[in-house]
Formats: sequence, structure tokens, C-alpha cells
Amino acid sequence: MKVSYTLKETFRNLWRNRLMSLASITSVVATLIILGIIFILVLNINSISQGAKDQFTNIDVYIQEGIPTEEINILKSDIIALQGVEEVNYKTKDEALEEYKEQWGEDGYLLDGFVENPLPNSFVITLTEIEFSEYVVSKIGEMQGIEEVRYDEDFINKIITVSDYIKVIGLILIVILIAISTFIISNTIKLALNSRRTEISIMKYVGATSWFIRWPFILEGTILGLVGAILSAGIIFYTYRYTYNVLTSDFYSLLAAYLVGVDKIFNDSLVLFITIGSGIGALGSITSIRKHLDV
Repeated sequence: MKVSYTLKETFRNLWRNRLMSLASITSVVATLIILGIIFILVLNINSISQGAKDQFTNIDVYIQEGIPTEEINILKSDIIALQGVEEVNYKTKDEALEEYKEQWGEDGYLLDGFVENPLPNSFVITLTEIEFSEYVVSKIGEMQGIEEVRYDEDFINKIITVSDYIKVIGLILIVILIAISTFIISNTIKLALNSRRTEISIMKYVGATSWFIRWPFILEGTILGLVGAILSAGIIFYTYRYTYNVLTSDFYSLLAAYLVGVDKIFNDSLVLFITIGSGIGALGSITSIRKHLDV
């Protein structure tokens, strides 16, 4: 009896205040779409960072000429002990020259003209995370026996900067939009409360408990949030699927290896949206009940 009454009153309130209900759903959809865009951007930037790590976050450390093998081994041990270093590979000058020959392809024979190999011995360092690059480079620069340190600083800094900006701006936007959505849902519940104030007074008079009266309004806000979550998840899914198909077409085939798959985006965003959407709805309801319902 209590469950059927709660559901009946919930949907009656939603229909009675359908314009405000529509405004509530729209605000939740707008909030979660912004969240979804930020979520997708951050996931893909992280994916690109990880996927491109071998190409862009390897640090090449050139060793001074004439350093004995014992000192080279000590340098390698010191480098691998640094925070953020995953692996250190030693590359001789002969190995480096062979790599250049392979890269030059048919013109590789031109490098055979060197009387003496001009390339230095080196370490190739792989980092655990891209953020450790500046720290590792600065520490290696202080070591004795190092000729030069090279890495793609500009590319790395751009990835970190873009990712940080997206996270900060996104967080600010999300907080603002969640506040607006909560406010609109709170006003929707307030309208429902005002339209039933006499009925609520009678229910209190005949002995209805506080939670018996509150539940339809809490459920109403939660449903508004859930509907907004489902709609926004659908919009994000179809939009991202279309964008993904365009970006992974033959013309942009190099991007395919780095972008996060459509199914993962949908599954992760759906759980996130339902949690946040229902949370916004319930929070708006509870806020309104505390302010306008004396039970």
C-alpha cells in the first residue's frame, strides 16, 4: 500500500508540474553533457599520453666519450633509482649507427663513409608517467659523465597543460551546473509541496509519518535526475560514436590506436551519469523538503 501510494503520488506530481519537471530534466541533461564532454576529453588525452609514451616520453641521455664501463654501469644504476624511471637501456654508438641506417632505408649505405663513428654511447630511459619527465631530466643533468639529455619537452608540456586546463575548467563548470540543476529541481519539488499543502496537513493530522509524506517528493527528484542521466548518456553515446567513426576512418587512421573505444565510454559514462543524476535529483528534493516541509 505504501509503495503504490508513493509511486502514484510521485507520477501525479511530475505530471501536475510537467513544465518545471521538463526544466529540471533539461538542466540535468545540460550538466551531464558538459560532464560527459570533459570526461571523454580527459580519458582520451590520458590514452594518447599513454599510447604515445614510447614515442615521445623516452629520454635520450648521451654519455661523454671515454667513460669506462664501470662508471657507465654506476650511472645506469643511479638513473634507474630515480623516481618515475621505469626502464634504462644502454645503447652503444655502433647500435645507434645501425638504427640510423635502418631509418634511412635505401640511403643507409651513405653512413658507411664515416671513418670513425661520430655518435655517442647513450641510455634510453622509459618513464612510468609523463609527469616525471622534468624531475628526471634535472636529476640526470646533475650527474657526472653526462654529455647531453634530449627529450620532447614541448610535446610533453603541452599534453600536461591541456589536461590540467580541461580538468580545472571542467570542474568549475560542473560545480556551477550541478548547483543550477539542484536549484531547479528544488523549485520543482517546492511547487509540488505548495500544491499539496492542505492535503499534507490532513495527512499529518490523521497520523501519517514524516517519511511517508517525504518519500514521494524524494522519489520525484530522483526520477527527474535519472531521466536526465539516461537522455544525456544517449546523446553522449551517439555523438561520440559518430565522432569516433570519423576520426578512425582511413583518413585519420593513425588516431585509431589512441582513442578510447565507444563501448568503454558508454559503459563508464552511464554509471557515472546515473550516479550523479540521481544524486542531483535526490539532493534537490531533500533541500526543498528541509526548507518548505515541516515534517
